[in-house]
Amino acid sequence: MEGFFIDVQGTLIDDKNFLPLPGSREFLKYLNSKKTPFVLITNNTKKPSEEFISYLKNLGFEFEYYIDPLMVAGEYIQNKTIAPYGQEKFVKIMKNSFNIDYKNPDAIVLGIKLYDNETISGIIEKLLNGSELIGMHRTSLYSYNSKRYPGLGAILEMLKYATDTDYVTVGKPSREFFDRAKSYLGLNYDKITIISDDLKGDLIPAKQLGMKTVLVLSGKIKSEKEINQKPDFIYKNLKLLLENWRKNGR
Repeated sequence: MEGFFIDVQGTLIDDKNFLPLPGSREFLKYLNSKKTPFVLITNNTKKPSEEFISYLKNLGFEFEYYIDPLMVAGEYIQNKTIAPYGQEKFVKIMKNSFNIDYKNPDAIVLGIKLYDNETISGIIEKLLNGSELIGMHRTSLYSYNSKRYPGLGAILEMLKYATDTDYVTVGKPSREFFDRAKSYLGLNYDKITIISDDLKGDLIPAKQLGMKTVLVLSGKIKSEKEINQKPDFIYKNLKLLLENWRKNGR
């Protein structure tokens, strides 16, 4: 038996309007019709998990298993005081769930946003004063208003270089996050294929664990010319992937 890890933004829904991409709902229906197990694995931190699950189901996506960083963040934060940074909705979620301290936090917790230099400077000062660094995920690129910016992974690496502070990652592509997703399927990594629009942030780390990798060009990466490392397969979107499967009798 084989199973799938399926990314959400840039793979199932677009990064601008958050609506279904071509063939995405049909792809999940096809997997369900074949009784092929899969998990939606997303780095969503903008909406509470249950709210985002409901949103996806209301769009017509049919799935049973889902995981995002908000579901496991407590395991990393535990009893720490934190200073969360990121988009307003993410910061609000953190403030409603954990002990907040922006003066002398045990840890800085970063979500994605377009950070200005003053905010980065303040984060650097806290890290140099001994705060830990926790990233909610490690995406390579951040798509916003049809433009591409450094992802959270790039920002974390910058802060590590500037302050000599290592960091931990809550969501993709941390081994712990992948292990949690794998537990839903009950399969070894060599029986799992991951589908995503993030080559560096999702697929390359997954390939190192033994997974097969499928890059879709419907999100962060627009062309094969933009990549140096190759996944196992590349498709424009899930619609063409499904058409290929059906053509080959899969």
